[in-house]
Amino acid sequence: MNLLNRPRRLRTSPLMREIVAETDISARHLITPHFVVEGEGVLEGIPSMPGVTHVSVDKLVEEVAADVALGLKSHLLFGIPEHKDETGSAAVDPNGVIPLALRALRARFGKEIILITDVCLCAYTSHGHCGFLHDGVVTNDDSVEQLAKMALAHAEAGVDIVSPSDMMDGRVGAIRDLLDENGYVNTSILAYSAKYASAYYGPFRDACDSAPQGDRKTYQMDFRNGRESLLEALLDVDEGADMVMVKPALAYLDIVGRVKAETLCPVVVYNVSGEYSMVKASAAAGYCDERAIVMENLLAMRRAGADLIITYHGRDAMREGWIS
Repeated sequence: MNLLNRPRRLRTSPLMREIVAETDISARHLITPHFVVEGEGVLEGIPSMPGVTHVSVDKLVEEVAADVALGLKSHLLFGIPEHKDETGSAAVDPNGVIPLALRALRARFGKEIILITDVCLCAYTSHGHCGFLHDGVVTNDDSVEQLAKMALAHAEAGVDIVSPSDMMDGRVGAIRDLLDENGYVNTSILAYSAKYASAYYGPFRDACDSAPQGDRKTYQMDFRNGRESLLEALLDVDEGADMVMVKPALAYLDIVGRVKAETLCPVVVYNVSGEYSMVKASAAAGYCDERAIVMENLLAMRRAGADLIITYHGRDAMREGWIS
């Protein structure tokens, strides 16, 4: 046998495989989520998400400091207020849990970290929906107005990037307009553009106490659809989004690739709670090698086209040396 082409030649040793690897991952690609609650001295584990916590602002500063020491410098904040009502009024409170967290983190770290905030009403409303609920229907335009006010409150508190996750139509444009009108022209928008109505969100809803009355299928995307993701992403870019997101990640890598091919801005994926917790449960039961499967998953997201990955695996990956 005389084979001219032998692809295996480039797999003969670890160093050979390393120098020809097409995809890489480092700390700069990772965004770490935090679930911020009111009060002081709160650091409580979330049972359905091992290794992830509810933290009060004072403990959040300590948690972020430990993350920064590991090399994790980008942080996504979710607020969980004690007060919930029909309109999510706590979401626009300039002294609410997220503005307080932003001011505390900015005072401690200055511009050494990137601060991103979730802009959505689901954790703030008594009904758990991402917008205003009227006669059982989530209404769009009045919800958008509230979401824009929420984004402005975060900008005033020092956020770098606001990230609307609600999936209301037109909210990126409304947020961009209100931010610009108030002088926050350099506050970026990371739009949850292709956010699917997914069963992978279960543990997150425990974390944020945001299970809705009914479901979110009238505004989150139908997972049978692919082309629709491109429409959503392109509309968000036209409205002023600086980055777009696909959520969840693993079951939607085809969507990541399509969005990457059709847009020129950075593409972010959210390695969501269900994906994380399945790996943790499987590893704890001895069914898989946690390091191996985490790295395979994260690199698959990068290979599909993700520029940045929101993931709960970041601390373990950095602490254990899986990622340098």
